[in-house]
Amino acid sequence: MSEPADTEGRVVLDAHDISRALTRISHEILERNKGAEGLLLLGLHTRGVPLAKRLAARIAEVEDEPVATGSLDVTMYRDDLRSHPTRAPHRTDVGSIDGRTVVLVDDVLYSGRTIRAALDALSDLGRPAAVRLAVLVDRGHRELPIRADHVGKNLPTARTEHVRLRLVETDGTDEVRIVEEGA
Repeated sequence: MSEPADTEGRVVLDAHDISRALTRISHEILERNKGAEGLLLLGLHTRGVPLAKRLAARIAEVEDEPVATGSLDVTMYRDDLRSHPTRAPHRTDVGSIDGRTVVLVDDVLYSGRTIRAALDALSDLGRPAAVRLAVLVDRGHRELPIRADHVGKNLPTARTEHVRLRLVETDGTDEVRIVEEGA
């Protein structure tokens, strides 16, 4: 008998680790931007959206001013639409990006293809002053020359392993697990 889905694999980040990583990333973003002025945090669907909101809340605590957030759906910009044609697009909620420092927020950075799609989507929305990337987990195995500016945890993995991120907002708990393929 196999284990239930919520206990498969091994936990590599628990709720405390995730919270600490997001606090560190928020401070790095503020330091690099020299404050919160002009920042726009764009979460990539699905789990990047709540991560962007959490980062914005932490930045607002430090800066005593709200930080703009939005969500970006890259479904129609992906290069694998032919192999996954049943995806339903989410609404993109961005506002103006012109002249702003946009921080793309994603959960796990793997091949880099999702980020490439996000950059394509941004080019259709306007011209930001700068685009940066913040990810909770960087697992390696890049297929494109893309690197995150802010990383919560570098987590070297085998190609046969999967990184499963669960967040309270979407899954009822905060954790990152490494699961063997087929588990």
